[in-house]
Amino acid sequence: MTRICRLIALLVLAFPISSFASGNDYNIGAGDKIQIVVYGEEELTIEELYIDSSGEFDYPYLGQLLAIGKTTEQLKAEIIDGLKGDYLVSPKVRVGIVEFRSIFVNGEIKKPGGYEYQPGLTVDKAIALAGGFTERAARKSIYVTREDKNEPKNKVSLSHMVSPGDIIVIEQSFF
Repeated sequence: MTRICRLIALLVLAFPISSFASGNDYNIGAGDKIQIVVYGEEELTIEELYIDSSGEFDYPYLGQLLAIGKTTEQLKAEIIDGLKGDYLVSPKVRVGIVEFRSIFVNGEIKKPGGYEYQPGLTVDKAIALAGGFTERAARKSIYVTREDKNEPKNKVSLSHMVSPGDIIVIEQSFF
């Protein structure tokens, strides 16, 4: 039985929660929920950790760690470096995203508000989550503002990919 448990644990470490969530291109942000697993060390494993606006959290033996702006791989490397030597000989760590921060859909849609991000989400799917267009919606005047960029809103098409934290605004039509 213990061999099966070890095999399952190794498989869990080998395969991240989501391919997008473990990629080197996704930066952890406020509103994300992450998971930190240290194989064989229950007291160092955190099943679900909400990242607040400070981006900092207390981690056993290492104290305050900053998660915001780091990829899951960067945070994993920081935890491995901190635990290696004094606490563990060769720590096996996995960091993954359990839940992404919300996206927001505003303007001429039936149910404006915040919605849970899902990998592969496009503007048209986000609009569908928000109940669809109203009768006055300008279907070609859709803008996205990225949470992590200091850019003005960008006009986009319905097939535009959405990222966690994005704000989508559908303008009103004059006709």
